[in-house]
Amino acid sequence: MSTATAAASTRTGTVLADLLPASRVRDVALVVGGAALTGLAAQIAVPVPGSPVPVTGQTFAALLVGTALGARRGLLSLALYALAGLAGVPWFASGTSGVSVSFGYILGMMLASAVVGALARRGADRDVLRMAGTMLLGEAIIYAIGVPYLAYAADLSASAAIAAGLTPFLIGDAVKAALAMGALPAAWKFADKN
Repeated sequence: MSTATAAASTRTGTVLADLLPASRVRDVALVVGGAALTGLAAQIAVPVPGSPVPVTGQTFAALLVGTALGARRGLLSLALYALAGLAGVPWFASGTSGVSVSFGYILGMMLASAVVGALARRGADRDVLRMAGTMLLGEAIIYAIGVPYLAYAADLSASAAIAAGLTPFLIGDAVKAALAMGALPAAWKFADKN
């Protein structure tokens, strides 16, 4: 067994955030930082013709937060993000806040961050193929909550909600998954060398 393989196998049960010295201050900083990263990424927003939902960096950030911080801290980060946005912090897509027709995606991001965080703790962020599956599952969870919420909130039929809230985003989500597939396993390789 190589040194890198041995190091990776001893770190099963950890996520990247666990490599930092443990403390309550660390955990609070990670949760607040994860919420802030998601809020910043949401400002990268491109309108989609015919859809009330823009393409944003928000979903990518939410999945990275969950994967890097783990299920509990990832969920807390996205819950903080959602609650602060509901309270008026303008860090939802395009500087908005409050409940909108796209709020279901934020609810989906909360659940997805917990799921991908739990999978990362089981080693799903260590190699490209498992990371791809983790990201795709996270995206599927976001859509499973976001699209029905969009249909309800915007009074759309199921097919109209899919056309407006899912189909236009598939290519961008594939690109986001590819970025994560390279970034997180590379981060672990770097960590295992040090």
